[in-house]
Amino acid sequence: MPLRFGDNVSTAQTDYGTVLLDERAGTYWELNPTATLVVRTLLDGGEEADAAAALVQEFDIDQAQALQDVEALVRQLRASGLAS
Repeated sequence: MPLRFGDNVSTAQTDYGTVLLDERAGTYWELNPTATLVVRTLLDGGEEADAAAALVQEFDIDQAQALQDVEALVRQLRASGLAS
């Protein structure tokens, strides 16, 4: 399932990753470069497996761990109400 941020979420790229602003709650979330790569891949229409492959290529980590990390991030973003 593709990742989409809600209309109430603003994003900004920084030197350290991406900042998300939940305009409803007035809270900020900071994504590190790893999470930024995952989110960018998913927002561009990629699947979770594509995001995991991007992590493996960029950071030379284990495929199984990369997929676990992607799934955990997506769960957190959806549970927080930032993404659907």
